[in-house]
Amino acid sequence: MDDRLYIDPELVQFYDLENEGGADQDYCIAFAEGASSVLDLGCGTGQVAVALAPGRDVTGVDPAAAMLDVARGRPGGESVEWVEADARHLRLGKKFDLVLLTGHAFQVFLSAEDQRAVLETIAAHLAPEGRFIFDSRNPAAREWLEWVPEESQRFVEHPRLGTVQAWNDAAWDEAAGIVTYDTFYEAAGGRRFHAQSKIAFPGKDALAKMLGEAGLAADRWLGDWHGAPWTPASREIIPIGRLR
Repeated sequence: MDDRLYIDPELVQFYDLENEGGADQDYCIAFAEGASSVLDLGCGTGQVAVALAPGRDVTGVDPAAAMLDVARGRPGGESVEWVEADARHLRLGKKFDLVLLTGHAFQVFLSAEDQRAVLETIAAHLAPEGRFIFDSRNPAAREWLEWVPEESQRFVEHPRLGTVQAWNDAAWDEAAGIVTYDTFYEAAGGRRFHAQSKIAFPGKDALAKMLGEAGLAADRWLGDWHGAPWTPASREIIPIGRLR
C-alpha cells in the first residue's frame, strides 16, 4: 500500500468528510442481519465495521495504518478487532458468517493475479453457510470521465482548515484496464494536498470467472447499492454469494 490517499494522515483527514455513510453502508447493515461474525476487508476508517459491531464479532482489516488509527479512535472503535494486513495474504484462522469488501476497495488490486488472491482470501474466511459481498465499478459506465477538474470540483468543510476546494483528474489506460487519477485538496492560503491513485476496472465476466477459480459462486449480481439487478448499463458490479 503506497497510495498517499490512504497512508498519509494529511490526506486521510479528508476521507470521512467525503465518505460519510451512504447506500453501501445501509445495504450492508441490512444484509448482515442474522450474521454473528463479520470480516470487513479494506475497512478503511472503520465506519461500516463499527456500525456492524453491536451484538457481533467484527474484525476490520486494512493495510493502511493511518486509516486504522482513525478507526480505532472512532466512537465504538473498541468493539472491533482491527488488523493491519494485506487482503491478498491474510489468513486469520477464523471463519465468518459474512465477508464484505466495500468502498470499491477491490479495485485497488491492479492485476488479475492480485484480484484472484483477494477472492481466495474471502473464500478462506467464509463459514460453510457464510455469505460475501463486494463492489467494483462497471467499466462500461466509464465513470472516470466525471473525474476531471470541470466535473469533479467540490467544496469540503474541514473542522480546522475551513472550506477546502477539492477536485480530481483522471486518465484511462484502455490496454491495461487501469485508471490513474489525482485527488487535490486546496485550503485557504493555497495550501495544497495531492495524491495519485491507480484502480482497475475488471468487467463482470472477468469477475465471474475469478470467483469460480477462487471457489466462490455469486447467487445475485446487483447494479447499485439500492438493490437493483445488474444490467450492462449499471454503474456498479456487486456480486453476492457463497462458497461454491
